[in-house]
Amino acid sequence: MIREMKELTESRCVTGYLEQAKEVLRIEAEAVKTIAEELDDSFARAVELILNCSGRIVVTGMGKSGLIGRKIAATLASTGTPSFFLHPGEAVHGDLGMVTPSDIVIAISSSGEVDEVLAILPTLKIIGTPIISITGNRDSSLAQNSDLVLMVQVEKEACPLGLAPTASTTATLALGDALAVVLLKTRNFTPEDFALYHPGGSLGRKLLLTVDKLMHTGEMNPVIPLDKTVKDAVIVMTSHGNHGAAVIVGERGRLAGIITDGDLRRILKNHDNPLTLPVERVMTRNPRSIGPEKLAAEAMHVMEAKNITVLPVIDTEGVAIGIIHLHDIIKGLTGMKP
Repeated sequence: MIREMKELTESRCVTGYLEQAKEVLRIEAEAVKTIAEELDDSFARAVELILNCSGRIVVTGMGKSGLIGRKIAATLASTGTPSFFLHPGEAVHGDLGMVTPSDIVIAISSSGEVDEVLAILPTLKIIGTPIISITGNRDSSLAQNSDLVLMVQVEKEACPLGLAPTASTTATLALGDALAVVLLKTRNFTPEDFALYHPGGSLGRKLLLTVDKLMHTGEMNPVIPLDKTVKDAVIVMTSHGNHGAAVIVGERGRLAGIITDGDLRRILKNHDNPLTLPVERVMTRNPRSIGPEKLAAEAMHVMEAKNITVLPVIDTEGVAIGIIHLHDIIKGLTGMKP
């Protein structure tokens, strides 16, 4: 009996915990949805202002807003927008010297009335640094002294006491991510750029993989001369790694063309005796290729743009020294096992 009561109590506790957690997530999700729906031209103007900034983006905020600001600054910096976080308490004791007229300050405060943040505004006005505020109070001192105001006004916090910043900080963080992603896309920030700023992490190391680390060479390189037939191409394709292509080479092994699985299907459909055809007659001439020193991410970009799955790898003389498949790149970048 006691055991049954204990199990019942534990079951009710688990149910209660889950219901409370789901309610928190629902409130915070609703806050983000509301911010998205109410986004206005101020956001677009903020993007343009940042794009035209010749200095850095200085993010500041106190308490929980400061913690969110640190993350926003880090995300901006890692995605092509030079940025750093400035603690307002340290700023009023000399660190404002880091800020220049060429910079832009993003000041975060839900109430817009935090003393430490307001204390740096006069100096910023004297310096002439533009101020973008992220706040939930358009009538606040911070908003009134900003060049642009991005509103993050939530109906209620997930905290049942209404005191701990929860939904408001989540919405602010999401807005910061939106800024960073829009800027990233507008700047045409590439995987190679991302890897440049993340050389120490596993992601950076993977993105910095070069074609020569992943390509197939030697016996696994499906190469045949120009004077061979489609039958020879099929044999090479199936016996040299099954990459779905045969690379056709001319004089001194220079790349001349390629025949892929798709080409074979078309050849079989359109010719009565396809296996006896010379490869030179049916190959794709001057196919896209890549150098061994190029990033694997660049090879993937070429394949996706051209809707192909393989690339011949050539040296500086145009010699077909290898082949790389889209699957090889995916495995290399994601760490998947072959």
